[in-house]
Amino acid sequence: MLHALQAYLKKPATIIGIMLLLMFQVIFSIIWMTGYSGINDNTSKLSIAIVNEDQGAGAKLSEQLASSLPFHMVTGISLEEAQASLDRREVQMVLQVPADFSKQLQSQGQQAELRYTINESNPMMIKSVMQSVAAGITASVGHQATIQGTEAVLKQANVPAAQAQGIAQGVVGKVKSNLTYTNPVQGMNNQMVPMMMVLASFVGAMIMGMNLQQATDMIGPGIPRWSKFGARVVINVSSAIVVSLVGSALIAGLGGQHAGGFLSVWLFQALFLLTFMFFAQMFLIVFGMAGMLFNMTLLSLQLVTSGAMVPRELLGGFYQGLSPYLPATYAVDGSMNLLFGGPSVASDVLSLTVILAASVLVSLTATGLRKQAARAGAPAAVPAGPNIPAN
Repeated sequence: MLHALQAYLKKPATIIGIMLLLMFQVIFSIIWMTGYSGINDNTSKLSIAIVNEDQGAGAKLSEQLASSLPFHMVTGISLEEAQASLDRREVQMVLQVPADFSKQLQSQGQQAELRYTINESNPMMIKSVMQSVAAGITASVGHQATIQGTEAVLKQANVPAAQAQGIAQGVVGKVKSNLTYTNPVQGMNNQMVPMMMVLASFVGAMIMGMNLQQATDMIGPGIPRWSKFGARVVINVSSAIVVSLVGSALIAGLGGQHAGGFLSVWLFQALFLLTFMFFAQMFLIVFGMAGMLFNMTLLSLQLVTSGAMVPRELLGGFYQGLSPYLPATYAVDGSMNLLFGGPSVASDVLSLTVILAASVLVSLTATGLRKQAARAGAPAAVPAGPNIPAN
């Protein structure tokens, strides 16, 4: 056994495997601990739109909420504009104060209603946070209404006790919540699908790229570089179409949502899977097998910044600034829109296409420069001298 252990430790592949295992721990620990640091302190970056349709108590309430809540409050917009912003995930909740809010508040035996709308096509954290905010707002407004009603009763000193008690009970629970959810997500399994698709796609693309790079090195110089690159393009495109079809079919067969239709989900997954392939292989073509370190880092960065688990609005400035340059950001946004419902994915498709084209261009340039370097470093041919017969 000792002889076998020594034999393994003498092989570079063993050392490289141990180092990769170590680097996964180092990279993920650094990025996740710094990326998710201070999330609870960044809730002020979340946005709530207030649509006030009541010119009485509703106007005062809107002003109080806008100044007191620890969020970015959007006011002065119509309900249609607020709902459109919610659909685009520009705000995380819409609070509507209906036109008859003051009338309901002053009427005996009626409850004033505050209407909340939450878009479930978001990281699950958004729904839980906004539900808590809605409950807190309703409780606070109801408490104030109770105090005001009780004070009014106490001012009437000559009111019989039974009547005063009845009036006081009438103002308890004066305000209620009406929660509405758009683009509903059916179960935890569906909620996790966008993150699963991104994780499986990029890890698969990263491992496939590593094996293709090893195969390229093993083929050797017998086949021209451009022929190898062309073959990799064909393999990538074909694999993306087939693998994404299998993945989308499994999700649909296991009860996954497809608000945008199966064909749209499949084609969009094929696009971001193909983008992941060329994006990951770009670093391998430029840096060789050392490019795996870049891919390992990018795997962790994309899981943090994509918005699949935690809203990007809660991340630090560095990670928010990095997010638009990584393909997983658009893969998650587009997947949520197609799986659960939302706006068009045209902008996500365009962004993925730009990243895909840039990755192919960098890979082409690296391939061309490597060929030129090989030619420049090749020994010059020795010119043939005259054939001088031996004496």
